[in-house]
Amino acid sequence: MKMLCVDDEPLMLIMLEKAVREAAPDADISAFRYQEDLLEEAKKNGCDVAFLDIHMRGMNGVELAKELKAVNPKMNIIFVTGFSEYTGDAMKLHASGYIMKPVTAEEVKRELSDLRFPIAPKKDALLRVQCFGNFDVFLPGGEHMHFERSRSKEIFAYLVHKCGSSCTIKEIAAALFEDEMYDQKQLNYMQQLTHSLMKSLRAVGAEATIVKSFNSLAVNPDLLDCDYYRFKELDAGAVNSYENEYMSQYYWADFFI
Repeated sequence: MKMLCVDDEPLMLIMLEKAVREAAPDADISAFRYQEDLLEEAKKNGCDVAFLDIHMRGMNGVELAKELKAVNPKMNIIFVTGFSEYTGDAMKLHASGYIMKPVTAEEVKRELSDLRFPIAPKKDALLRVQCFGNFDVFLPGGEHMHFERSRSKEIFAYLVHKCGSSCTIKEIAAALFEDEMYDQKQLNYMQQLTHSLMKSLRAVGAEATIVKSFNSLAVNPDLLDCDYYRFKELDAGAVNSYENEYMSQYYWADFFI
């Protein structure tokens, strides 16, 4: 098994590498102070597990994780941090995925004992949203949500993609119908799609996931359990579930952090 470690603090890197070597003496282990060097090694010789410091100068650990997932979608990511905020709700979402500094061999062994962890659902979420791979929406019980129209589902996907930012009807139309003129006919069609979307959400008691204002829409991220949002919040389970595909069926979708 090939493992890579990175930390831009020399002493912390020495301690991390020592702990990993003690925990996995038979592994092929390399340590790096610079993110670009680790990324180059992963591209050249592969990587099974990467231990990444979250807070580094330049490219942070989450940005580096995204780059590494492009190299190997199945790569396991374990975050290392010295900041106590990651010992709270984020770490409670899964059995592991974070190691607090100073790193010990026992903690590394615990993480390596099971590299993929299930993501615990948010109890207050009205819908579970999957952005990695094909976009899809599920009810809290796991059932697929039914949308009357595929374009209405795409509107919902675009609003999820915008992470709660308010989007005008014209902006949404420009994304979905890139080369078509925005005229009265298209406005009428967008109104029909929006009405269908709200009807589908209302049918499952999830109408509150959409925030409506004059001629604009947004999602309420607090009412969604979304893998993309979890990734942005440094949830290691979500990071490990990302396999370099994001809303694959939509040409406008571009994964960004």
